[in-house]
Amino acid sequence: MAQYFEIDPRHPQPRLIARAAEIVRTGGVIAYPTDSCYALGCHTGDKDAMLRLRRIRRVDERHHFTLMCRDLSELGTYARVDNARYRLLKALTPGSYTFILEATRELPRRLLHPRRRTIGLRVPDHPVAQALLAALGEPLLSSTLALPDDELPLNDGRAIRRRLEHDVELVLDGGSCGTEPTTVVDLTGAAPQILREGRGSIAPLVR
Repeated sequence: MAQYFEIDPRHPQPRLIARAAEIVRTGGVIAYPTDSCYALGCHTGDKDAMLRLRRIRRVDERHHFTLMCRDLSELGTYARVDNARYRLLKALTPGSYTFILEATRELPRRLLHPRRRTIGLRVPDHPVAQALLAALGEPLLSSTLALPDDELPLNDGRAIRRRLEHDVELVLDGGSCGTEPTTVVDLTGAAPQILREGRGSIAPLVR
């Protein structure tokens, strides 16, 4: 049975954040709010939790998971970023963007796209997500909380609890945060390529 915390979306309670971080560290899968929509998250080093996340989403190894990072410096630890890409990332983070980048050797192979050796990375602009990342002191492996056969991602904490009460250890209910996922930008080529237009404005990418 999933635990359920109602958390202040603007000023998240430190004790609830600390408990959520502990659950992640001990192998739990959680549902939490972001600046685009709710996401599922688990510890990057926990293979079993990652496999559970895949089962919930019903995605295979070709699906790009996302590393939620606290800031641009942390993002740079896990992806190869030259000066031009750094300037673009600086302009768009934190925000509702997921960037596909070539991964560094810091990341285990199981987290990467098997053919391209890439990873999705993002820096969220949401107080709950940022507080959770600060408490963890490391990135959180994440995926949009979009369940198979659902037209839109789930956006209600109580509904998430009902649907996933036997699949996750915790639901952090921060209220509605929307159903529009991030804009996904591939930065592995010579120019940015928009793979999915979402909540993040594409205007800075098409000048």
